[in-house]
Amino acid sequence: MTNALLVLGSANADLVVEVGRRPGGGETVLGGDTVVLPGGKGANTAVAAARVGASVALIGAVGGDGYGSLLRESLESSGVDTALVKTSARPTGIAYITVTPDGENSIVVSPGANADVSLSDVDALSFDGASVLTCSLEVPLETVIHAIGAASRAGVRTVLNLSPVAELPTETLKQLTVLIVNEHEAAQLASDWRDLLKLGPTSAIVTLGARGAAVVARAGIVEVPAIEVDEVVDTTGAGDAFAGALSARLAEGDNIVQAAEYAVKVAALSVTKAGAQPSYPTAAEVG
Repeated sequence: MTNALLVLGSANADLVVEVGRRPGGGETVLGGDTVVLPGGKGANTAVAAARVGASVALIGAVGGDGYGSLLRESLESSGVDTALVKTSARPTGIAYITVTPDGENSIVVSPGANADVSLSDVDALSFDGASVLTCSLEVPLETVIHAIGAASRAGVRTVLNLSPVAELPTETLKQLTVLIVNEHEAAQLASDWRDLLKLGPTSAIVTLGARGAAVVARAGIVEVPAIEVDEVVDTTGAGDAFAGALSARLAEGDNIVQAAEYAVKVAALSVTKAGAQPSYPTAAEVG
């Protein structure tokens, strides 16, 4: 099967608990019932892209446990090709997520099987028919670097969601078509958004939460406002929804501003429902 979009990244089970407030050091607070949902930055990105119509495959790893089965079922039911998701001897990655009444979240990730996504998995890839490779950083950094280099040499456009921020070789940054960061991550990398391009990527996008996003290109900065939503329920996975929708539209031939305009709609709609993957809208819902 040929997929126009390849996503390299993590697949986690999200263990979500609602709390009135986050605990301080040495403090215990009571929360609601734990909800188990499919997540992980890579899997989320792939599902978000598939939901809006992209032909997408995930390159990743899960454990041979119940959480791994949950993730495979979510990916496949959303239309993601899982042929490149391997089963590891390690347990499936888990994200421990607390959500406060304002919809904001705090997350601790245990990588598990994600640590087994390797250089050999990249070497086994065929880029025939692919137009975009999108990566995130909850898998080994050397694997991401290797994949970006391989895709660039194959003439495939490369997108990197640099979250969490990590130090990348200059050559890797120069091979990026699009660098995605949120405004906090952007501040860690450069004092001015325009300076993100001095790091090497052809273009950059700074996501701004409820304010939308800013597209940083050689010609200047274009701000893309978010759409208004009635209620914010849960922001978990909104950044991944943006990355997936953006990548889907780039794979369809949109320019970066058009893709960003679509992606901010998808991200905004995703925060109106609980969870990450279950909250992602279809193309019909985006309109």
